[in-house]
Amino acid sequence: MSATTVLLSAPIGIASLVGSEDQEFDPNTVTPGVWGFVITFGVMIAVTLLVIDMTRRIRRTNYRAEVREELAREMAENERIDAERAASDRPGADRPGGDGSGADGRDGGATDASGRSDGDETARGD
Repeated sequence: MSATTVLLSAPIGIASLVGSEDQEFDPNTVTPGVWGFVITFGVMIAVTLLVIDMTRRIRRTNYRAEVREELAREMAENERIDAERAASDRPGADRPGGDGSGADGRDGGATDASGRSDGDETARGD
């Protein structure tokens, strides 16, 4: 037999276990009192401090993850730039005058309508 079956089949009712409504009770034995309040207040403060600490740790973890992602992105970008520079520094690059100058060897400065460069005139001998 289970405990529930025993309690339900017992001749004593639940009302007799709890007490009759005719009996008066002492409110000091029923209420938690000052110690109950102090303990509940202490637990509340402890839980509040734990929540604050947990929030701080979660934010710190998220911040560290963002920093790692940013560093990984920057490293990938730097590696891509280094690979492009290495490819452009090879002899016989696809561009004429692989050093950034024009096909005729002059500096790559812009020219106006008269053909005069805004770059250094000493480079052309002007």
